[in-house]
Amino acid sequence: MALTTAAKTQMIKADRHLFSSSDDSVVMKQILATHSPDGRDINTRPLLRLVEDVLQRATPTVIVTPQAQLEPVDDKAHHVEAVGMLEALAYTIHRISCEITCKCSGGGDAHGTTLVLLNSLANYTWDAKVVIALAAFAVSYGEFWLTAQLHTINPLAKSVALLKQLPDILEHTDALKPRFDTINNLIKAMLDVTKCIIQFKELPSEYISPDTPAMAMALAHVPTAVYWTIRSVVACASQIVSLIGLGHEYISSTSEVWELSSLAHKVGSIHGHLTKQLDLCNRHIGEKKHIEAYQTLVRLFETVHIDNLKILRALISSKDDLPLIDGTTKRRVSVDVLRRKIVMLFISDLDIIHEELFVLIQIYNDAHHGKVDRNYEVVWLPVTDRHVPWTAAKEETFNRLASNMPWYSLHHPSLLDPAVIKYIRDVWHFDKKPMLVVLDPQGKVVCPNALHMVWIWGSQAFPFTSNREEALWKEELWRLEFLVDEIDPTMLGWVKEGRHVCLYGGEKIEWIREFTNVMRRVSQEAKIPIEMVYVGKSNPKERVKKAINVIATEKLSGYWQDPVMVWFFWVRLESMWHSKMQSGRTIDNDPIMREVMTMLSFDGSDDGWAIISHGSMDMVKSHGRKIIDCLLQFDSWKGSVQEQGFVPALTGALEPYHTHEHCTRLILPGDTGRITEQVVCAECNRPMEKFVLYRCCND
Repeated sequence: MALTTAAKTQMIKADRHLFSSSDDSVVMKQILATHSPDGRDINTRPLLRLVEDVLQRATPTVIVTPQAQLEPVDDKAHHVEAVGMLEALAYTIHRISCEITCKCSGGGDAHGTTLVLLNSLANYTWDAKVVIALAAFAVSYGEFWLTAQLHTINPLAKSVALLKQLPDILEHTDALKPRFDTINNLIKAMLDVTKCIIQFKELPSEYISPDTPAMAMALAHVPTAVYWTIRSVVACASQIVSLIGLGHEYISSTSEVWELSSLAHKVGSIHGHLTKQLDLCNRHIGEKKHIEAYQTLVRLFETVHIDNLKILRALISSKDDLPLIDGTTKRRVSVDVLRRKIVMLFISDLDIIHEELFVLIQIYNDAHHGKVDRNYEVVWLPVTDRHVPWTAAKEETFNRLASNMPWYSLHHPSLLDPAVIKYIRDVWHFDKKPMLVVLDPQGKVVCPNALHMVWIWGSQAFPFTSNREEALWKEELWRLEFLVDEIDPTMLGWVKEGRHVCLYGGEKIEWIREFTNVMRRVSQEAKIPIEMVYVGKSNPKERVKKAINVIATEKLSGYWQDPVMVWFFWVRLESMWHSKMQSGRTIDNDPIMREVMTMLSFDGSDDGWAIISHGSMDMVKSHGRKIIDCLLQFDSWKGSVQEQGFVPALTGALEPYHTHEHCTRLILPGDTGRITEQVVCAECNRPMEKFVLYRCCND
């Protein structure tokens, strides 16, 4: 008969009192008083797997008919570990199972029965207590449903089912379904809590101790969790026992369903709390492992090795045996392919500038064209922010970039350990701009960032060591061939032919028109052909494209059609600055540094600028109104052109235009915070003020 509203209310109040009283300090003392472990350590996980297999297969909603197919037996759960353990625990499990059935048949108090079971399991650890109790329940529960499932096809099962009056119960499975569903929910909650308790026991003691706050709080709640799980075992067992012999008359009662639901809610709440603590513990362990891995990496780089494999495995392959993709074959390979080779680690995020990758690939291909054995290998290490979710768009970007690279790439950014990312950021100072860290065949860092070297000299910088960089600088002079390099072979031909060449830049159309017109007029009057080429600005966006369109339409001068050429010209200049600054050079002790600083300050200003060269070394430069005003006064100094030559004459004519009043700006991309030396003005030698500029330019 259905419960009346008053009866339900009375039952809820009584149950609330029961639940709250069971959580107070008195009951907690009772629970702890039953705990007296004898030191034996049982690996409970294999047994739990077997228990879980029994409970999952004993599904009340599946009744086997004569026509039904029996499911094949899976031996995974019947592992040798579980079988060996059962030889030692079989008697204990049988005894506890009998005790549960006996107590539940007698209709005893659930709290008292739970304490009796805890006393019977006094000598075991908390995780062993709960797993043995679950195993004891699984025996009786499994037997009950095994009989129920086979009674229509097995004569023995049919006779046993008759003795237990199971046929009558199974005729009313639809009516009993809410109760069976509630039992299933409670069993799931019991298994979840038990798994959590075992996970706490399995946490590595070398990374977390019992007095760690998260661990200490969890361990304090484990006895309560064990108590409520075993109490749930008693409740489920009572439900099964109560069905035997009572038939469908017992079906209409809903009080037990409500009690089971309350228990499931309670155990689920305990599981939620334990899960939170487990997450905190795992986070603590992760941080400890992270620190340990980082310190190991630091020690490895401080140690001398016979080859580079230890270093590379620590950097690249801690999680995977085939962590790399060969850029040529697109097959996955191990780090062994890099053994005793010069390795350049190309470190970047996924926002690689198209021009940057294009030029780097070109330099790489030119260096290795037609060669079977490469002098060095490049490996792309993509650094991503682990705090930002990995999306399909990012996956697509990564795959696209990796597929375009002819060198080795990490199979996936997730293979890069957080400790490695920390090392890359803290020690190698990676922030946003790509870098090339060079390791010699023994894994020693021989250049913290060879990208500047590669931009300036390409494969001539091999083997890309800091010593090689210093040697290359000793061979260099400030000349037009060095400034332009292989960017424009036509211009190099002009230099060899002894022609006058004018490079100019800026983005103001009015200045460009005026400068090119006056330069052409001066060239005609001096009867000296001058090849003019527009090289834009360091940020070749829309305004530079518009300037190029005007220059092309109005035929003002020559220009570089490919934006990559403009980008590379300025990147090489910035790389020269970085390279010189890293070696402690200044405009006082390095003539090339002075020239580079002047060029970059021209680019940082709003005005246009120009360099006029005759041959390789004869060069003059100026910017803004100075160069235009000087050219407009050509009549006053054209007499010296025939005597001295055009470039020396222009140099002399510009001297009166150099005044003390100036505003020089030097804009450098990336993080220059690590450069402690003062940066001085290329015009007046005074220290420059440092400002932070954030720029977003798409025009």
